[in-house]
Amino acid sequence: MAKPSIAVHKFSSCDGCQLAFLNAGPDLLKLAELVDIRHFLEAGMADEDAKVDIAFVEGSISTRDELTRIQQVRANSRIVVTIGACATAGGLQALRNLDGRHEEWKHAIYAQPDFIQTLDRAEPVAAHIEVDFELWGCPVDAAQLLAAVQQLLFGVSPLDVRDKVCAECKRQQTICVIVADGQPCMGPVTRTGCGALCPRFGRDCYACYGPSENPNTAAMGQALAGLGLPPADIARRFLFINSQAPAFHRAGLAHYRAGFADE
Repeated sequence: MAKPSIAVHKFSSCDGCQLAFLNAGPDLLKLAELVDIRHFLEAGMADEDAKVDIAFVEGSISTRDELTRIQQVRANSRIVVTIGACATAGGLQALRNLDGRHEEWKHAIYAQPDFIQTLDRAEPVAAHIEVDFELWGCPVDAAQLLAAVQQLLFGVSPLDVRDKVCAECKRQQTICVIVADGQPCMGPVTRTGCGALCPRFGRDCYACYGPSENPNTAAMGQALAGLGLPPADIARRFLFINSQAPAFHRAGLAHYRAGFADE
């Protein structure tokens, strides 16, 4: 019986989420025994047009070429899984969506802007094709990624963990950096997956795993204001790595507009 086949595709991104596979160490070797890896440039396999059972996609859709390629990935794959903030919410490059001045910036920065083939907006993969499962994070966690692979290989839907970072802090008996130090931690509205890495080392969460389930962004904004952050800084807390995630996008723009209203 043939082994299930997988591919790992890169779009506009830093490659950090692909490296989560390589950072898995010995577990990656175990994975290679279970599946046939057809395409994964970081690991030396190149066959972008291979038909596979599972395709993992890193990166946002930011160029005309990527629009074509992502359609081909969907056509060649039984299951498509997006990995990381860029693929799930547009990532840092989607910050350029906020001011709507893409062409103006392109002409101001590049000597030959006609060579720059970027789209007006950087968007998540799900804006263009059907996605079967999303793994959030910047970057995704290696253990989280391999667990999803194993679950898919056994024919079950991966567990979509949407607990808040605060819940992870409680499980690990980590001291709350908001209560203890007055830091502007985004843990109350951010999904876990990182193992509450930042709070464990005494710094505030900056929401790299995106919004949790039912995030109370209004209360979070009030809490940040109570810590002394002006509206512009509160807006930046929401409009960062996952600025295009709907819950964060709405909250960030509301605080941004409030800042202008106060002036």
